[in-house]
Amino acid sequence: MKKFSSDFMMGAATAAHQVEGNNIHSDFWTMEHLPGTMYKEPSLDAVDHYNKYKEDIQLLVNAGLNTYRFSIEWARIEPAKGTFDENEIEHYRQVLEFCHQNNVTPIVSLHHFSSPKWLISEGGWESESTIEYFGNYSRYVVSKLGHLIPYICTINEANIGKQIAKIMKRMRAGGNEKKSVKKQESVDVQVGLNVDLKASFEKYNQALGEAFGIDPRNVHTFISPQTDNGELIIMKCHEKARTVIKEINPNIKVGITFSLYDHQALPGGESYVEKEQHEDFLNYLPFLQEDDFFGVQNYSRKIHGPDGVVQPDENTRVTKMGYEYYPEALGNVLRFVSKHWDKPIIVTENGISTDHDEDRVEFIERALNGVYQCIEEGINVLGYTYWSLLDNFEWQLGYAQTFGLIAVDRSTQTRYPKDSLSFLGNIKKTGLQGLEV
Repeated sequence: MKKFSSDFMMGAATAAHQVEGNNIHSDFWTMEHLPGTMYKEPSLDAVDHYNKYKEDIQLLVNAGLNTYRFSIEWARIEPAKGTFDENEIEHYRQVLEFCHQNNVTPIVSLHHFSSPKWLISEGGWESESTIEYFGNYSRYVVSKLGHLIPYICTINEANIGKQIAKIMKRMRAGGNEKKSVKKQESVDVQVGLNVDLKASFEKYNQALGEAFGIDPRNVHTFISPQTDNGELIIMKCHEKARTVIKEINPNIKVGITFSLYDHQALPGGESYVEKEQHEDFLNYLPFLQEDDFFGVQNYSRKIHGPDGVVQPDENTRVTKMGYEYYPEALGNVLRFVSKHWDKPIIVTENGISTDHDEDRVEFIERALNGVYQCIEEGINVLGYTYWSLLDNFEWQLGYAQTFGLIAVDRSTQTRYPKDSLSFLGNIKKTGLQGLEV
């Protein structure tokens, strides 16, 4: 029996916009409702976690889990520039207090993709002013709630804009590629993007500009393709938030999370792997030196040959998102990160979208075997939060994707815990069964 230590954090993760519902002051809410929108459906009430958080956290607790990673929504806290909403702070205070009452460790993300609409109108994630705005928001939240937050992830998947920029570059270069190749682009990044080029871009762009009151070419949301300067701004936002948090409460552990694939090389593909590893992770290390932990977010691997990424063939086992089903990727990524990072690591996301919960159970068991082996090798992994606690709104792809440990009937908002929830809880309570992979 492979048992994790009693203080190992094991639980699940969510993001505010994907689960809370009615995030009306956010950029995503705005974009979901535009003519010609890239979103397959709007988020609307989502899964009403804003009102049902106690029920959802209680299900996590009842399963035997001890950690909940969630995000505080900037657009709720600061719906207009410089105007902070005390009622929303009180809401998140109640969420945090409920976690503590139930011996659940909260890991809080200050930003998980969605931003206030006003921020985008001010230049968004390509504007230097965002550094100061993010610092002000971070200061307000931590001054009010910091005593309740042991771990803060400043920014979720801070490297995602670079990954999206690479996809868009490939799509522009390959305008006449076969449909199957275009389909692959949508699974080349660990976020739900709709890359169907048949969408009415002209109508959408006009509406986008009108909605934000700026030239549509200057609409820079967090999951827009980032320029090199945009990348720098995001990392400066991280540094600013870290400084502010430590000034207010030096006891809070501060980190950041990155989207990381397990890059593997076939003969001749080594240079591609090295390039990807630098672009995804190594280039950011100078900005992370004062962090307390690093958040790893991994879902699959990429195999590189002499001509670049080798696409899975028709016999490859894939998830509902189209990723290769490869739970061993997580352990490989942890080993890679640990070669360049000697501080604690938390697996802040890892999971699978599937309609077959037995596939999720197998995925969790194999992934956590990898985590356990890494700990045995001396890698300092503090915790694992499965993505996601609930089936939810997968950004541009809408509600069709099912990552959750808990299913939700959105017509009634009734929760239906899956076997995988209790399975994960049993691993926390009694350990792994010694699966050999």
